[in-house]
Amino acid sequence: MTQDYVEAVKWYRLAAEQGDAMAQNSLGAMYFNGQGVPQDSDEAARWYRLAAMKGVASAQYGLGFMYEQGRGVAQDDTEAAKWYQLAATQGIAPAQSGLGLMYQQGRGVAQDDTESVKWLQLAAAQGEAAAQYGLGVMYEQGRGVPQDDAEAVKWYRRAAVQGVASARNSLGMKYGNGEGVAQDYVRADMWFNLASASGDADGTKNRDLIAAKMTPQQIAQAQRMARDCQQRRFKGCD
Repeated sequence: MTQDYVEAVKWYRLAAEQGDAMAQNSLGAMYFNGQGVPQDSDEAARWYRLAAMKGVASAQYGLGFMYEQGRGVAQDDTEAAKWYQLAATQGIAPAQSGLGLMYQQGRGVAQDDTESVKWLQLAAAQGEAAAQYGLGVMYEQGRGVPQDDAEAVKWYRRAAVQGVASARNSLGMKYGNGEGVAQDYVRADMWFNLASASGDADGTKNRDLIAAKMTPQQIAQAQRMARDCQQRRFKGCD
């Protein structure tokens, strides 16, 4: 616990207790992250709520996240969606992503592909990796948008380079099946290797399945490409 954080908490608390909404939000974040104070989800939720009720968008997102995860409050998807909606309309990308995924899955709201795509597109355009992956799924399945494998590949790739293991596996599947890209077992195996290294069980399974269709030289090439991709921090992997 650094002294700078402790000092920040002191001043945030003084302002928060006087009703300053931004200070309440900041104090909630400090409790959420355990910065300057012991981590305390109950206190985080309390301060986020005070700020959220005054319209602070990041606090609305924080409170929605706590409801979705059941941290500091009873888990409640309906409440999560409510607070995500308020933050999403103010342009908060993670809230747009969370809301889009809730519409995609019908959690806390009625399942609605059109609404899902609307919010996922807004978040994906701001670089939210989870939204990029979710949007790729919608294009692959033709939900809320015309089915388009090339678009699915585009969004899977953007999510994959940001570390989404499921997107790496899905991109491998696209290369393996030649959907939206030219069929390429080596590149498919590269992405399966990267998915597996990120802990994705499907990536591990698919890596082993595609290996049966490849020569030892191709397998070695895919492994080398995966290592090079990691060393370049996923820049220019394709």
